[in-house]
Amino acid sequence: MGKHGIILFGHGARDPRWAEPFERLASRLRTMRGDQPVALAFLELMSPDLPAAVASLAGDGCDAVTVVPVFFGQGGHVRRDLPEVIEKCREANPGVVIHCATAVGEDEAVLEAVAGYCLRQVGTAS
Repeated sequence: MGKHGIILFGHGARDPRWAEPFERLASRLRTMRGDQPVALAFLELMSPDLPAAVASLAGDGCDAVTVVPVFFGQGGHVRRDLPEVIEKCREANPGVVIHCATAVGEDEAVLEAVAGYCLRQVGTAS
């Protein structure tokens, strides 16, 4: 049985602190997945980019990779830019099956969690 990696794909930012929640999410997933790898990748301004992250997981023995766009919605980057980069990754790594999930913000459970967070903030407002 091969390895199936997950890549959390974010936009990227100039301020390195922007990536802290993504790093915490990746750490939680690593704990939950045991020996199945979890990596971060960014569209711009941060590294690694998606092709480097896929190549790294392929080099680590992954024969499948799921890219999870950690975006709240399906904007232009997810609809236009990401499919182009995914296709380049597939061409560069023909032995790896690459699946791309929808943006996390499109998931009903994520929206429910965010709604719960918003309601909890009402209780903390002064």
